[in-house]
Amino acid sequence: MVDTSGQSLGSPTPWQPIKVSRAEIDATIQHLATIPLPVNGRRSAHLVHPQSTTRGFAPGIDVCVEVLLPGESTKPVRRNSSSVQIVIAGCGTAEVGSVSIEMNRYDVCNVPSMKPHRFVNVGAEPWVRLAYSNAPLLTLLGSHYSEELDEIREPAPGVEGPVDMAESARITRGTAPDQEVSSTGARLRGYEYLVDIEPVPNRPLHWPHEIMSGLMSTEMGDGKRTIMALYNPATERKQGATGSFFVTLSQMPPGHKPRPEGRGHRHNSVAINYHFGGKGYSVVDGVRIDWEPGDLLLSAPTWREHAHYFTETGMSAYTVQDHPLHIGMESLIWQEDMNGPILALGLEKGQTGYVAPRNWDDE
Repeated sequence: MVDTSGQSLGSPTPWQPIKVSRAEIDATIQHLATIPLPVNGRRSAHLVHPQSTTRGFAPGIDVCVEVLLPGESTKPVRRNSSSVQIVIAGCGTAEVGSVSIEMNRYDVCNVPSMKPHRFVNVGAEPWVRLAYSNAPLLTLLGSHYSEELDEIREPAPGVEGPVDMAESARITRGTAPDQEVSSTGARLRGYEYLVDIEPVPNRPLHWPHEIMSGLMSTEMGDGKRTIMALYNPATERKQGATGSFFVTLSQMPPGHKPRPEGRGHRHNSVAINYHFGGKGYSVVDGVRIDWEPGDLLLSAPTWREHAHYFTETGMSAYTVQDHPLHIGMESLIWQEDMNGPILALGLEKGQTGYVAPRNWDDE
């Protein structure tokens, strides 16, 4: 028993921002490309934050560098964590269930939870991906599950009705009791609702960089957006690429005049940026971190004020953020204007008036 009488209910405890440079990532790729091929075919290295106890790059997110040489493939696997795959070099095929996705450099795909999958290098050079997953969170909960498979197979269709029970036609979610118990709208439901949950189909999706880039700003003054979200309809109102992460593509064309430093914004979801075009820097709680193409940056640890500044070279980056996870937990707080209100996004009227982070693009 711990007596906590009169104590605060808690406050954010953000990790420190951290950058993994292109040189460090390239050295990791070179190392993985030279080791003997493991039995499961997975040449991989986790990028681990010094404060992590679960091989995470952020508290609930891991980032893994995965390398396949020409002709190599991974052993099929399935796990209850979901992932986002970003290609940073080469090309290959992601086989997820019955779907095959041909991926080129800077393409993105998702791997839904418990979908059997493997990766195949069909190109002539090493295929390198950054794989982001929610495995550290599940590991912290003691609930991360994975298994290697002999082949990719889709899960068997769900059984209609109970198994090995005489009341085969009478025990279903459709016949379970469901009663309102107070004027507040509270209800009392049968156990069937807990174990026969209505499924939401979640398919593997492919976001080709070439197509996305063509839909975004490529020249100054063209009126197109400089940041867009990669949306998976299965996540519905959570606006994610998976149930845990959103992914945004930022594309600022060359020629924009650098803006003066000012206040940033903050949120309790963490953000990880992979930069692949242009140079600039981020200021996180007053600390400047310079970045260039090929750098990976934990740029927004929980609830730290941050702002990003790019040069005349423009900027291209993918950002992965555990925003949908917080929406699902009703825990997402956001402050776009540091002199403005702290909003509980998804629970009240959201932030309006911005098409990008505050002061991102004054034009």
